[in-house]
Amino acid sequence: MLAIKPEYIIIMGISIIIIISFIFNYISRKTSIPSVLLLMVLGVSMQYLFPGITENESLFNLLIVIGKMGLILIVLEAALDLKLKKDQIGLIVRAFLSALIILLASSFAIAYILQYFLEASFFKSFLYAVPLSVMSSAIVIPSVSSLSEYKKEFMIYESAFSDIFGIILFQFLLNSDDFYSVSHVAFSLFSNIVITLIVAVIFGYFTVWGIQKLTSHVKLFLIIAVLMLVYAIGSIFHLSSLIIILVFGIILNNSDLFFKGKLEKWIDKKRIKEEYKGFYIVTLESSFLLRTVFFVMFGVTISLMSLANIQVAEISALIIIALYLVRFIFLKILLWKKSVFPEVFISPRGLITVLLFYSIPTNLKIENFDQGIIMYIIIVTSIIMTFALIFSKRKSRKLNDLLEEYNKIHKDIEEVTEDSFTADDRVVK
Repeated sequence: MLAIKPEYIIIMGISIIIIISFIFNYISRKTSIPSVLLLMVLGVSMQYLFPGITENESLFNLLIVIGKMGLILIVLEAALDLKLKKDQIGLIVRAFLSALIILLASSFAIAYILQYFLEASFFKSFLYAVPLSVMSSAIVIPSVSSLSEYKKEFMIYESAFSDIFGIILFQFLLNSDDFYSVSHVAFSLFSNIVITLIVAVIFGYFTVWGIQKLTSHVKLFLIIAVLMLVYAIGSIFHLSSLIIILVFGIILNNSDLFFKGKLEKWIDKKRIKEEYKGFYIVTLESSFLLRTVFFVMFGVTISLMSLANIQVAEISALIIIALYLVRFIFLKILLWKKSVFPEVFISPRGLITVLLFYSIPTNLKIENFDQGIIMYIIIVTSIIMTFALIFSKRKSRKLNDLLEEYNKIHKDIEEVTEDSFTADDRVVK
């Protein structure tokens, strides 16, 4: 019998997972089913193929590290896709307000639900509510490509802002003992964001300028390494490091806009555009790889037994209803006179929710909180988003068919009219 060494089994396993993930991406484009949902299903199935895999404690630590690295690249990928225009200011402001207001309103609603059912303190309930209120940019960004340009960019901005605000709020709750009044909290929060923005702009300008100065052929992963280092250092000093990543990506993608006047002589625009193309491909490929590994590993950690608990299902159902109700109300207000479909249903929970839950210290944990609640909300919100995107795609396809039919009829009328004018000219002659 052929003996296969463990290292070759691992290499083959990783290779097969990446190939399957590529197939899932193709299926996602054709059906609008999020590829990350399929990856989670793959992870769950691995529990049965490899019994005992969930007993490995190092798996959870590795999951957090890969998740944070994946988050950096996913936000960077989104930023590199965003082209700033003057007419987008309103869109960005709406996305900013939507992410902030919906996060806070959802957190309060969920906190009251958890406090009532689990009989925990409001502070602990609110701490648990924040991760459940954060949209997952890791799921949203690769899933909204079929939407119109306006809706797509709104969802990218909103999900990125939601991640950033969720992390900021969560960190402040963990460090709440350092604050002695509400005004102190507000001042610290405001100063944190302002300092982070200043650091982000300075770092963004300096790094974009530095990219064109690098002559080595091996430099794109160097830039990614620097970004991850800055993210880690910023997080240690409680800065909102995702803002730094987001601003850098936007400056690189919009160098014509940011390097104007006296700053224009700092860069070679042609060189920057060439570097951008290479950097974008590397970021895209790297985020694909890390997203694949994270969601498969997360699927491996999902306990299906906890989903059979009736109370868990009831609490999860109430939380999901609260999430969509809050989202519908505030999107209607912020996107006044605009359709809120399918945006209202594009509100999945995922990577950030998992990362923040694993970051809750032991002394702040709710003893009778079942992790099945997290699983339910992640799975159900992803499925709801899937159906919303499928329906939206069909609706868009029907609209395009009608438009094509209208254009065809309009063209036929023009041809008939032209022929009649030609016949009239002959009669006159």
